[in-house]
Amino acid sequence: MAMKNHPSCTSFIFLILPLLLQLYSAKSELQLNYYAQSCPNAEEIIKQQVIKLDNKHGNTAVSWVRNLFHDCVVKSCDASLLLETVNGIESEQKSDRSFGMRNFKYVKTIKEALEEECPMTVSCADIVSLSARDGIVLLGGPRIEMKTGRKDSKESYLSDVQNSIPNHNDSIQSVLSRFQSIGIDTEGTVALLGAHSVGRVHCVNLVHRLYPTVDPTLDPDYAEYLKGRCPSPDPDPTEVLYARNDRETPMILDNMYYKNLLKHKGLLMIDQQLTSDPTTSTLVENMAADNGYFQDQFARAVMLLSENNPLTGDEGEIRKDCRYVNSD
Repeated sequence: MAMKNHPSCTSFIFLILPLLLQLYSAKSELQLNYYAQSCPNAEEIIKQQVIKLDNKHGNTAVSWVRNLFHDCVVKSCDASLLLETVNGIESEQKSDRSFGMRNFKYVKTIKEALEEECPMTVSCADIVSLSARDGIVLLGGPRIEMKTGRKDSKESYLSDVQNSIPNHNDSIQSVLSRFQSIGIDTEGTVALLGAHSVGRVHCVNLVHRLYPTVDPTLDPDYAEYLKGRCPSPDPDPTEVLYARNDRETPMILDNMYYKNLLKHKGLLMIDQQLTSDPTTSTLVENMAADNGYFQDQFARAVMLLSENNPLTGDEGEIRKDCRYVNSD
């Protein structure tokens, strides 16, 4: 039997189609090469700026990796971390979880290069993610295929930082739970902590393991080295007093971190707990034995982290200056 036409149904489809398309465009997904048409050189500009800044200042690559972690763990990968305290905004950088973070000023250098090429096109959130990706390569880590298309938040989340970013004294189970809540499994979390292979830790964050008595889980010779770096139980937080996370390859993102843990040379409490907890100890041994395995898992975890709850489409904005929400 022939089907009858239903003009009213057809009309309804045509009426609702534009609305559906609008909803789709408003909540689009991240994608590879998002700027291929709007700013074809965007990713190369970021890469070259990251290389230039590292050649000039020597320590920026580590900062880009830490920026990604601190931005994406709090609510969303939306560059809220970069907002400064002004016009009712309370910067996340004021939190004690941000202690020791630096080089925010050089994000402006990257943004200015992009604005010159493609004004109001590339988000600060994508700068955070892509600079971390390129910084990881400079540190000898894996190349990560990272999607783009994030938008920038119009607010800061200072009140959420304390509960979102794990503390170095937290239990390993609480850290695993925190990362699980944003879709990163135990294997990925253990790999992410491998970022402690590079950079340094201020004495403020480790003297509790040295004074008044040395933490018995620390290798005695390593404890003496740390005491040499941090001779006071009450270090001045404004002074540059620190110890390297990894003395053998301090600026290479490799599995030496895990090898050191097996020798009881974990710098922070959270590091050393990885070897004593049965849910993570085998993973530490596997990553210590195989740098390729560590880097594969690190790349997977960083990609997951970079895609945590992004603002896309009509959400958020493209800031002209990463430090400030756009004025109306």
